[in-house]
Amino acid sequence: MIADVLLKNQQYITVDERGKEIAREFESRLGTLMDFSDTFLIFKRNNQYYSYDENFKELAREFDSRLGICRKVVGAVTTFKKDNQIYTYDRFFKEISRRFL
Repeated sequence: MIADVLLKNQQYITVDERGKEIAREFESRLGTLMDFSDTFLIFKRNNQYYSYDENFKELAREFDSRLGICRKVVGAVTTFKKDNQIYTYDRFFKEISRRFL
């Protein structure tokens, strides 16, 4: 379970609830951290969003032109804003729901 994500010496480090390191990966491979929850992380690199598990194993990727702007990650879902709508996706970027603003 991810309790925190640190950026140290150009490496992202996932940390569990006891403060113990789970995994680490270079920032240049992952891109920019958008948000995370206890189960997965969302990064953006080269106009694509990537979903990773706590060990930085890629779960899914999708172009930002399809998803829009990442708003937040909560539990097992993430929300994106696009065209005056809020889309809710699972960690594999499968759409769960959408609503108008």
